[in-house]
Amino acid sequence: MEHHEPDRLSAAQLAAMRRSLTSGRGALTRRSLLRASGVGALTLGGLAGLTGCGIPPAKRADTAAVPSDDHSDREKEINFSNWTEYMDIAEDEKTRPTLAEFGKRTGIKVKYTEDINDNVEFFGKIRPQLAAGQDTGRDLIVVTDWLAARMIRLGWAQKLDAARLPHAFANLSPQFRNPDWDPGRVHSYPWTGISTVIAYNTKATGGRKVDSVTQLLDDPSLKGRVGFLTEMRDTVGMTLLDQGKDPADFTTADYDAAIGRLQKGVDKKQIRRFTGNDYTSDLDKGDLAACLAWAGDVIQLQADNPDIQYAIPAAGYITSSDNLLVPAKARHKANAEKLIDYYYELPVAAQLAAYISYVCPVEGVKDELAKIDQALADNTLIVPDKAMTAKSHAFRSLSSEEETAYEEKFAKLIGA
Repeated sequence: MEHHEPDRLSAAQLAAMRRSLTSGRGALTRRSLLRASGVGALTLGGLAGLTGCGIPPAKRADTAAVPSDDHSDREKEINFSNWTEYMDIAEDEKTRPTLAEFGKRTGIKVKYTEDINDNVEFFGKIRPQLAAGQDTGRDLIVVTDWLAARMIRLGWAQKLDAARLPHAFANLSPQFRNPDWDPGRVHSYPWTGISTVIAYNTKATGGRKVDSVTQLLDDPSLKGRVGFLTEMRDTVGMTLLDQGKDPADFTTADYDAAIGRLQKGVDKKQIRRFTGNDYTSDLDKGDLAACLAWAGDVIQLQADNPDIQYAIPAAGYITSSDNLLVPAKARHKANAEKLIDYYYELPVAAQLAAYISYVCPVEGVKDELAKIDQALADNTLIVPDKAMTAKSHAFRSLSSEEETAYEEKFAKLIGA
């Protein structure tokens, strides 16, 4: 049976996107905290424009994007769109060493553009061409899980040629190999991983470790100084894990139980507030004693404040990824696949990881990263060890109906 997506996003979905764009994952760490580069949040009018035009029905999984007429043999170029501050750069702030080396090795010129400020805004840019069956002018893009899933469902991402991806296939970390929205990574490879952990300020906790959602919600010594995230998948996902449920396989009753558990934390004023990435200043000052946090933020905070620590709950943690896709009708698919594979070579992956400090999705990178910086290589927030990887869980894909219902319940919880 063919499944169809509604033409318009619901009010609850739009509200969740606004939260993400202004203070949540859309304004995350390296893109805003480290360089204070200022993420361009999508305006209300922009969001309205995204939903005002009809989106074609989703296609079946077996009707992936028809391959474009690939010009890679004749045109040695790639148009690569990425987020800001998501690529290594030399001290002159002009040269991008890994891209420069790729060009020397292959003769392929990479036009690298930092034109992705958030997923929704970027999707609004490329959707008209994709819907019309036209080239977007981009051969390679980096988008977060939910948008990657949407593009694949719509048939707007090309299947990748495994024969051109030997390093990527061999070196992809097991924890990222089989997302439910792209089983076997047929259309995508992760650029980086994003981990949700518990962070705490030891000065604010009196030296006590905080290492579970149960402790966040029930420890009386933390009352009024606990933070959860305004990103539904992170907050509810971590709560589901704490309740012994699998975020990759849960029911609506499980979801409602998690919301009820969090509501108790609100009602008894255990939870100070729900935050986007603005939790960083409160945690740094000690106004928040403990909170859910994104690993990239923790790494940056620890560089300046030795009181900031983190814990991986015994129940596990939520992970997601930003992903490389080749859009439908891209002119240089084979060239793009060569670039994807290049970033899965261990020395190249290490160089990138050393600069951006996100979870590296490349298995076996640790020894190469140690040649650059031993501390980074030993940091399990960048290179998860086996114990940490075993605790990693992804939040399952949601139908449009589920997402609307779940976001409405979550918005009520957080007072949005």
